[in-house]
Amino acid sequence: MNAQYPDLAGKQVIITGGANGIGESMVRLFSEQGAVIHFCDIDAEKGAALEAELENCRFTEVDLEQPDQIASWIGAIETIDLLINNAAKDPRIPLQDLTVEAWDSLVALNLRAQMLTVRESSSKFRRPASVINFSSITFHLAPAEMAAYVATKGGILAMSRALARELGPSGVRVNTISPGWIMTERQLREFVDEGTKAMIRERQCQPELLEPEEIAQIALFLASSASGALTGQEILADRGWYFS
Repeated sequence: MNAQYPDLAGKQVIITGGANGIGESMVRLFSEQGAVIHFCDIDAEKGAALEAELENCRFTEVDLEQPDQIASWIGAIETIDLLINNAAKDPRIPLQDLTVEAWDSLVALNLRAQMLTVRESSSKFRRPASVINFSSITFHLAPAEMAAYVATKGGILAMSRALARELGPSGVRVNTISPGWIMTERQLREFVDEGTKAMIRERQCQPELLEPEEIAQIALFLASSASGALTGQEILADRGWYFS
């Protein structure tokens, strides 16, 4: 049973990376709340199928590494109540193999795109408005062979704190969700085997594996007036991961 937030009905919501994983779960849950969702992804097939399935959802194929595509997409939306920066990629790249091109590509998608979506949306916000940026538990864990990814996720946390200060006086809240290891289709396909699942269960305070919809539920709360006292905060949605 999902919580209901009546104030989300009719809200204009932007979600990046909305065709798969956590993004898809957020599109579905915000649709159930009666919001109007504008979501983008590079997966045109999945995005179009989701748009056709749900009411009040508008999909646009956008490459978030291209600033002009971001500006064109957001420029076509008249008003915005909520912006969710979810899209990211998380390759494993050893330092000696980390090229300038790979670094720049990660920064462009994971960090620069979040700044650009906020900048392009800022003149369209209907106050009070909310921004939810996605970082990751990986910033706190800082694993090997993910230096570039960890750097972008740390940058998101720092940027979000600064934006909360800058945009707060005009009625815009900015918060960050840092998920733990989520059992998305891609994670299960590429990175998570039975041994990984056992490790995750051991490191979490609670052994149940995290599902995308659980993170989407947190986004609903941060988007609603029920979280009106929260801004500049990081929500660690990791089921109590032990960092030591």
